[in-house]
Amino acid sequence: MDRKRKLDTYQRFKQQHPDYFDAVESLGTVVRQAGPLDEQTVQLVQLAAAAAIRSEGAVHSHVRRALDAGATEEHIHHCLIALTSTIGFPTVVAALSWAGDVLGRDDSPGTD
Repeated sequence: MDRKRKLDTYQRFKQQHPDYFDAVESLGTVVRQAGPLDEQTVQLVQLAAAAAIRSEGAVHSHVRRALDAGATEEHIHHCLIALTSTIGFPTVVAALSWAGDVLGRDDSPGTD
């Protein structure tokens, strides 16, 4: 499914179920504020989780959110490569590729 179609599906679902989305967004806010981690760290943790479950859309989302929270491309790259011994090289490469979609570059190994 292409990015535009995914966004259209997301927006349509959000319009059809506004109370559901309000609840999910409220939960997200509450858990982000439940402890001492700053927003950048929370977004990098969520980026790592998105990579671990191989969710391309969530990787895209959390790369954008991490950047908005002040993370650099280097933070994002390090966050993902640090997962190698936990989730494996192929999964990390996939996540780097998805992050590269947002960062506007090919972030896979062997590229400049």
